[in-house]
Parts: sequence; structure tokens; C-alpha cells
Amino acid sequence: MTVPRYKRILLKLSGEALMGDDAYGINPSTLSGIVREIRSVTDMGVEVGVVIGGGNIFRGMAGTATGMDRATADYMGMLATVMNAMALSDAMRQAGMAARVQSALNIEQVVEPYVRGKAIRYLEVGKVVIFGAGTGNPFFTTDTAAALRGAEIGAEIVLKATKVDGIYSADPKKDKKATRFEKISFNEAITRSLAVMDATAFALCRDQKLPINVFSIFKPGALKRVVCGENEGTLVYC
Repeated sequence: MTVPRYKRILLKLSGEALMGDDAYGINPSTLSGIVREIRSVTDMGVEVGVVIGGGNIFRGMAGTATGMDRATADYMGMLATVMNAMALSDAMRQAGMAARVQSALNIEQVVEPYVRGKAIRYLEVGKVVIFGAGTGNPFFTTDTAAALRGAEIGAEIVLKATKVDGIYSADPKKDKKATRFEKISFNEAITRSLAVMDATAFALCRDQKLPINVFSIFKPGALKRVVCGENEGTLVYC
């Protein structure tokens, strides 16, 4: 029987991951596939927190580029993450999984507010906790929310799910000689100017000694392999 290396994880999902091959919104087939990947680790007893982005619906920086007030645009982006969190929770419900959505913005008619102690209790009884609305503050990304929530709930690692299967020495689409790092330290990632997460999130993980693994959520079984400590994606360690 495969034994997980981590008991509690924080999974960071981008909003774009929910689009699949669509140009906008949520692709039902892609959403179901992501739920299956998450279930593969919850079935092993792993406690899972999820921070989800909203770029498939609205991205704050995009609104700012058109002249919108930055804070207003960021709040709109936070609401988009809540919509994605609700969709993910419902897909989990349909798959027979127990999930709870907690929002950093107070919209109790729709989802419950973020309460750290309650989130931890949910995790302890096997429920997936999906954190929406980022940090609840403008000017911070959902990467930062992932680092923050990961530290708050006592996650052992932050798993950043992307379209690429790890961190490369160069852009693999442009450089055929680019190689994937199996492991890399925080300091080396900084020295090489590798874009692992935004600077605030990266610094928070480094300071809290919270490792990061960057992997592809679209690679079947990848999440389970990461959780089991196999050579999947790129591990950024302290």
C-alpha cells in the first residue's frame, strides 16, 4: 500500500486550470478530472486545503490595465475565486466527497467566512476546505493566499498546480535544452530568478520553512505521486 509522505497539504489551483481547452469559464470535464486527482489523495487519508484563483472569470490586473481602480479590480477578482470555489465544492459533492468553502470576504448568505480554527477542525475530520476570496485584501495574489493559508493551517507543503510539470532552467517551449529541476533550494531559485510564485508568497514560504512543489495538475496521477514523495514536479526546499 502506498504511504503518503505528507499528512496535510495546501493545494494552489489557478482559475485557468478549470478552463481546460475553453477560452473562458469552467469546463465540466476538466473540473471532474481535478476532483478525481484530489480524491486520489483524500482516499489515502491526506488532509487537503485548496486555494483557488479566479483568472478564468476575471483577473484584477487585467481590469487595472483597462483603467479600472486597482482595489476595485482586485475585489472583483476575489469574487471570481469564490465562484470557482463553489463550483469545485459542488463537483466534490457530486463525487461523494465532503467539502467546505470558506471565504476571506464576508458573504455568509453564500459561503461561510474564513475561521482558522473551524477550517482545521474540518480538515481533521476529512473534509476538503476550499479557501476563496484570496487574502481578502487587494494588492495580494492568490499565490500569497496559498502561502498564508498553508502556514495558518499547519500544512506540511504547498503544492502549486500548473500546466507545466515543474520548474525548468529555461522556458521549455522556447529552449529544447531546458531541463527540469527535481529539487532546488529557495536561495538557488532566487539566485536564478526563477518565477516559482510571486515574491510575497515565495518569501512567506521561505520564512516559514514551508516547502513548495510545482507540478502539472493535468498529468494523471501527478498529485498522488507528489504527496507520496515521488520524483514528480519540482520541490523547492529550505
